[in-house]
Amino acid sequence: MGTMLLLCPFFMVLAQIPVNGFYPEKNTLTVAPSFSYKSYDQFYQGSTLSEGNPAGLGEISSSIVSLYGQYAILDWLSSTVTLPYIQVESKDGILDPVQEVAEVDGVQDLGVFMKARVYEKKFQNASQVTIGGATGVTLPVGDYEGAGVLSLGNQATTVNGSAIVQYSLPINIFSEFQLGYSLRNSNDFDIPNAMLYSAKIGFYNEFLYLHAKLDIQDSMSGFDIGTPEFGDAGGAAVLPETEVDYTNLSFDFYVPVYKNTFGVSASYGTTLNGRNYSKESGLAFGLVYTAK
Repeated sequence: MGTMLLLCPFFMVLAQIPVNGFYPEKNTLTVAPSFSYKSYDQFYQGSTLSEGNPAGLGEISSSIVSLYGQYAILDWLSSTVTLPYIQVESKDGILDPVQEVAEVDGVQDLGVFMKARVYEKKFQNASQVTIGGATGVTLPVGDYEGAGVLSLGNQATTVNGSAIVQYSLPINIFSEFQLGYSLRNSNDFDIPNAMLYSAKIGFYNEFLYLHAKLDIQDSMSGFDIGTPEFGDAGGAAVLPETEVDYTNLSFDFYVPVYKNTFGVSASYGTTLNGRNYSKESGLAFGLVYTAK
């Protein structure tokens, strides 16, 4: 079951905590490189969906190469490390108004997380409920600009925490809910903290794993793009200080291809709704190696 948490689509680069309600056996090591591509040509300016983006850069695309690693310290305790390399560009070659370039690339933020199972109960009908918690920090390790439309990130140190509840049926169908909080700190910007929610339903057996998932971010404060307050504060130069909310839907699957040691994963994601956020969609593919 440890390989199940490999499915970290490109939306994870934003804020969500890359853990789930499965707990691998002690000493299990999982390594998963992945590639994802997403693009958008619509943007939620405030809560209003508009064509293009506020800076008039046309269609913007992102390519992400990410490294994911997990090690099970104990049967109920595991650690996770993530590190993405991102390339963002204006497809029309229009310059970012802050950085004055049409393309940026580099290493983004290093993420280190711990996850623990704190309660587990099996019922007479063979169903099971599991409750756990996770905490972690992401640190900007790349020398990227935090402002601008084509920024790789917001140059913030983020401390995350979440509670995880999973309910599994004996027919291998499961549901899962996460409730989390993200505390952001930056030397350059007043970045809003945010509540994080996710809900998932999935199925697994020895040949296949798949799930559908909703990821939601609700920022606690911030500017709306296009308002006088946003313009007075600096416009595109203070984009990290906007109120960024979103609801993303993703579909993920994993297939083992050799003795549960090697496998492949894939995902599709799209934005359903947002605030000061791009309406984007894209695909991700990954390779998975697991050793005990």
